[in-house]
Amino acid sequence: GRGTTRQGERGAGQEDSVLNVVDWLDEIHQLFPRETIERLERDAVERYGIEEILTDPELLARIEPSPTLLRAVLRTKHLMNPQVLALARQIVERVVRDLLERLRPEVRAAFHGTRVSRPSRLKLARDFDFHGTVRANLAHYQPEQRRILIEQPRFHSRTSRHLSPWQLILLVDQSGSMAGSVIHSAVTAACLWNLPGLKTHLVAFDTNVVDLTLDVTDPVELLMKAQLGGGTDVAKAVAYARQLVDNPRRAILAVVSDFYEGGDSARLVEGVRSLVAQGTVVLGLAALDEDAYPAYDRQMARRLANVGAHVGAMTPGELAAFVAERLGR
Repeated sequence: GRGTTRQGERGAGQEDSVLNVVDWLDEIHQLFPRETIERLERDAVERYGIEEILTDPELLARIEPSPTLLRAVLRTKHLMNPQVLALARQIVERVVRDLLERLRPEVRAAFHGTRVSRPSRLKLARDFDFHGTVRANLAHYQPEQRRILIEQPRFHSRTSRHLSPWQLILLVDQSGSMAGSVIHSAVTAACLWNLPGLKTHLVAFDTNVVDLTLDVTDPVELLMKAQLGGGTDVAKAVAYARQLVDNPRRAILAVVSDFYEGGDSARLVEGVRSLVAQGTVVLGLAALDEDAYPAYDRQMARRLANVGAHVGAMTPGELAAFVAERLGR
């Protein structure tokens, strides 16, 4: 029989047949449907660490881009030579483009229900325009009874225009386990960029803090700059974010992290307490992605909730709806 001695080199022998990565990819593409192939490739990268898929240009070019492959690329791009990195960037571009096309309508739609002073045909008690109604019905004033007959009630429209100025600071943990949230934070920030009445920041952190706001309009470049892995110092990142706040009562700080703090946990809790006390809305998001199934330090999350943070997990659309609701107040 034939055995595989080294990748690409075959010879006669009595040993058991051993598949190399190229053979393995050929086999699974012939034997299994697409959904199974994607699952096997994902497991190869994520569970078994078969990094040849990500560092060999021939193999990388053959794999269908997917969010799973994107996460793996971001974790291993520092190992890639320039040729492979160019291919990896194409994967990042394709997956990010697909995410933007899918998420942008959902994120932008959340802002279509924000209240402004414009006449509306939809009559809801919460939108009743008292002053506009009085002005519109002054002709029906009855002096003897000292009252106005309301024949034309006015209501506020709920559109996305004339939003009050708010700040959204996305503070994203780029430790290895947060890859999915880093990707979705970058895409979400791009979707929110330049919405009227909203100033968006994106800051990544591990044990260092990197302000990526200038790259928000190019999420591909942003993700290629991200350095997944390393330790976590949430307290240091929160201290940096506090310096970005212009008007505390018009600011939302979304800390996207698993909250396994490698820095000073007491400093983190005190930092969040101070932000909440000054009127800033603090979201502790254990996940920001389409699944929103988080794994996180529940004890730390409880401590942050006790000082006023809103702790949980959100999809990009849910975060957008939360921000839009604040803008509409």
